[in-house]
Amino acid sequence: MQRIVLSASRRTDIPAFYMPWFMAQIERGMFQVPHPYGGSTASVPATVERVHTIVFWSKNFALFLDEGHGDALARRGYHLFFNFTINSPHPLLEPSVPPLAQRLEQLARLCDTFGPDHVQWRFDPICFFRKADGKRRDNGDAFETIARSAAALGVRTCITSFVDLYRKVERRMAKTALSLYDPPLTVKRDRILAMAGVLEPLSMALCLCCENAVLAALPEGTPVRRAACIPNADLARLNGADISLARDTGQRVKAGCGCGRARDIGSYAQHPCRHNCLFCYANPAMDRVRPKECPS
Repeated sequence: MQRIVLSASRRTDIPAFYMPWFMAQIERGMFQVPHPYGGSTASVPATVERVHTIVFWSKNFALFLDEGHGDALARRGYHLFFNFTINSPHPLLEPSVPPLAQRLEQLARLCDTFGPDHVQWRFDPICFFRKADGKRRDNGDAFETIARSAAALGVRTCITSFVDLYRKVERRMAKTALSLYDPPLTVKRDRILAMAGVLEPLSMALCLCCENAVLAALPEGTPVRRAACIPNADLARLNGADISLARDTGQRVKAGCGCGRARDIGSYAQHPCRHNCLFCYANPAMDRVRPKECPS
């Protein structure tokens, strides 16, 4: 019987803010997951016999590591995989993430504890913005520093995309001294070529998440491929073949999502994210007047 992949989570940062809740559901052997846009609730099994791999997504693994949650899950027999988003520090775009040095230290601990082949680095999203003085900037200034640190640890995949300008994002930006903008395709192409030029000598692959148009604009032979943030083929190689290799049709396949099938156990409504990133597509706590507490 094929086992499932748990995604924890595209919808919020569970390792940073909701691990006590997550571990309680592991004890119960089941997650009750509300539909992301209201309506029904789905039961998702959480026992080690039914779960092939847990894929954790985070910008801050400090408590996950310090409180031993990963070690506890591994002792119980769960296989773990990590998507660690590490962007250039910016006090407005990502106001509540730890300093870069601390995040790089966490990356080193993840690689040392679980192995670098169980970690993907996400530099995501790339943001182009105008400041109040009209000058154009972006958040790529620390890319090479992060890349060299990750490569030295043995990380071999970098996933990136360009920010999506949802209305909620534009409303948040209107309250700040920054305004995001969508650059021409040629600018995006050139940025990806520059990033690939940094990564190729480091033996790190650059992968684009939901960026078919940019991929198509790259010169033939460019060492860039479509991303799979949940890479089931790699998970099968690492943790056994009893897993579906089918694409997850619930994701943005037409835009270029390469993720394998998984069950996301996060909740936009119950798990507001307290990183409060201005570009967040999900449910940052700053968008809520009175955030709900996560159920136990």
